Amino acid sequence: MDTQAPVLVGVDGSASAVQAARFAAREAALRQRPLRIVHAFAWPATQVPLGMGMAPAVPPQGEIERYTREIVDAAAEAAAKVAPEVETTTQVVDGAAAPVLLAESRSAAVVVLGDRGFGPISGALIGSVASQVATHAECPVLVARGEGVADGPVIVGVDGSELSARAVEFAADAASMRGADLLAVHTWTHPPSIGPGDMQPLVYDVAALQTEEEALLAESVAGVRDRHPGLTVRQMSVQGRATKVLTEESQRGQLLVVGARGRGGFTGLLLGSVSNALLYRSQSPLAIVRVAKD
Repeated sequence: MDTQAPVLVGVDGSASAVQAARFAAREAALRQRPLRIVHAFAWPATQVPLGMGMAPAVPPQGEIERYTREIVDAAAEAAAKVAPEVETTTQVVDGAAAPVLLAESRSAAVVVLGDRGFGPISGALIGSVASQVATHAECPVLVARGEGVADGPVIVGVDGSELSARAVEFAADAASMRGADLLAVHTWTHPPSIGPGDMQPLVYDVAALQTEEEALLAESVAGVRDRHPGLTVRQMSVQGRATKVLTEESQRGQLLVVGARGRGGFTGLLLGSVSNALLYRSQSPLAIVRVAKD
């Protein structure tokens, strides 16, 4: 494991980004990793073509450089207040935010983002950059939504898929680092079809189905206690829609963890319907696990 891989946070000068910098600093302290603060600045987007009957709307280069440095310096100052012991570096990178952060994710332990930023729709509950990075990043992505419940559990959505198994490990690590309980949540509705064109049964044994789903959950967390001695692991298997149940549970947790996509839906999707919906609905900070970072 590369212990020098940083916790990366993207900032843009918004209040949400400053909150993300604080969250990232705490995460870096927990993981005993350095913190890297990056602001992506796309020069072409600020320029007005000449010959259009108006003066260029571009501030002098010195003012732009001063402004961008103020953004990363403010984020670093906010981070230092919550985790002064963390080694922190800052950089302004030329380029659009999403491509820059995706490139940076290749060498990061995790990427932290705010849940909104500057853009054409300032009131949007999730910024387009966060959505793009969560979909394509090459490491887990943490979205700093709300504060979470300080003494609440780390909650992980479990569905038996490969990415769900990775999410369980990520969540177990996060709970151990925080001294928190781990709550593994599995939801089920009705018997899934086995393949294209299969008919779902009109009548089925609810008790038997519940037993099967509880067994799936138990199997999914079977080795967690062995790998994380002292960690309290609780299991919750309920009939209901995953998005609704996890959103409700997130109100009582300090972190919600899900895999980027699960066992249902379209296999070609990079971000599943549940993880995508939770980007907008989670009431606590959200971690989306895409790949293992060894």
